[in-house]
Order: sequence, then C-alpha cells, then structure tokens
Amino acid sequence: MTNVGDGLSADRGNWKFSGAVVDSFDDHVSKSVPLYREGHELICDMSDFFIKPDSVCYEIGCSTGTLTLKLADHNRGKPGASFIGIDIEADMIAKAKDKASTIPGLNVSFVAEDALAMAMQPADLIVCYYTIQFVRPSVRQELIDKLYSTLNWGGALLLFEKVRGADARFQDILTTLYNDYKLRMGYTPEEIVSKTRSLKGVLEPFSTQGNIDMLKRAGFVDINTVQKYLCFEGFLAIK
Repeated sequence: MTNVGDGLSADRGNWKFSGAVVDSFDDHVSKSVPLYREGHELICDMSDFFIKPDSVCYEIGCSTGTLTLKLADHNRGKPGASFIGIDIEADMIAKAKDKASTIPGLNVSFVAEDALAMAMQPADLIVCYYTIQFVRPSVRQELIDKLYSTLNWGGALLLFEKVRGADARFQDILTTLYNDYKLRMGYTPEEIVSKTRSLKGVLEPFSTQGNIDMLKRAGFVDINTVQKYLCFEGFLAIK
C-alpha cells in the first residue's frame, strides 16, 4: 500500500471506494477534481429546469450523498419531488444515510445497489457526477441505454466525466496541466504517481467525442457541454 494523499493508501490498480476512503472521500475528491464544488452548484441550478412537483431524481454513484442532499435541499419547494442516491458501495450509502439523518424534511433516500440491475422509476433528472468513468467499458453503454429509457420525455441526464484528449499531443498537455493542478493542491509528486498507479484499470475515461457518441447511441440528440476544465467535462443531455 502506498500513500495517495489525504491520509489514504492504495495498491497499484486497486483503488477502492470503501473502508477508510469513506471518511476522507469528500475532502479528497474536492481537492482532486477541479471545480468539484462549483459543479455541485451548477447542477443544483440546472435542476430548476427539470425538477417539478412529484418529479423523481436519481444520482448514480452518489458516494457519501453530498450532491443528492444538496439537490433535495435546493428543491424543497416542490411538493412530492423525490431524490434517490444509488451507490454500489454499502459503506458509502451508510455514510450518506448518516448525513441525511441530520437534515430534517428532505424527501431523500439512499440505496446500496448496482444501478444496472435495479428497477428504476420514470425520472425527470438523472445525475452521474464522475461515476461512469469507473463503470467497466463493456457494460457502460448498457447503463447509459438504461438511463435514457428511464428518463421521461424532456428529462435530462447530467453526465460529468474525466475525459481523454482528442489525440496524443492534447493528452500530454492535459496530463501535465492536471499534474500541475494537483501540485498546487498540495499533493506531493510521490502521492500523485501513487494515485495514478492505483487507478490503473479502475478509472477508464472516454474522450469528449467518445462520451458524445455513447450518449447518441443511447438515443440522446440534444447534447451540450455545460462545464469544462482541462480533462474534466460536464454534459447536459436532454431526452
């Protein structure tokens, strides 16, 4: 096990979202992903266009529930609107439920389950915030197809992902600038290399075009980038 920053350790090619990671997750990810908290605020603002009274909203890969809870709080004034956070890691869901218990009056629930296998209600908004990049490419399209079919007509998928460069030159530039960013965040070169090694075969991002093609294959026609910083991009796809 090697140190990957923020008191966390991981083996090569074996990054996990359970155990000791849970308590440090929010701090670690907010430092590791540029505009992470700003993305939360943007998603809450965009939810105004899609969440109505009695709407259903899912967050796929909700981790500790931070964004799901923000969305539920942001939309308190819409009677009957419900917010469901899904994560495959039971430890993350336990943490999310603990957080929810301290915030009264929210119509929110958390489920420890594989989104690809579970039954889902028709929804007006589905959020995947840096989640799909961790789904095996062999089943990634199947999951996006399912999310498309789950959405009501006029509903939206918010897909935020780490993305690869369009070619090798751009990838080199993006990787170098992202490493510069992590150094500014206080991570050491050794921690940066260890984190990269821990994510081998775990984090498998597509390019911008690869994500757009995946959305189009699912049936989405109306797709727009709503946030972009280096190799991090948010897409709004409307059914």
